[in-house]
Amino acid sequence: MNNNERAQLLDNIRAIEFMAVELNLYLDTHPDDQKALREYNSFTKQLMALKDEYQRRYGPLSNFGTACSQYPWAWINDPWPWELD
Repeated sequence: MNNNERAQLLDNIRAIEFMAVELNLYLDTHPDDQKALREYNSFTKQLMALKDEYQRRYGPLSNFGTACSQYPWAWINDPWPWELD
């Protein structure tokens, strides 16, 4: 397992997630902005794909309800995603 690749993937997830959150907040006050909505949807799709890739390669990003686990139960494997910084 290449920790540099894993850390880079997590950095990409954080960056795209930041953009999605910011656009979400913007859209709360500007719901008719079609360009912002298109960008939000684009970032959301990218985020879902990045999270899927991470979870396929390294295991769950959270402990319940957002990702299936391979056998054996992978949530207890370390390092934890937040320990890679």
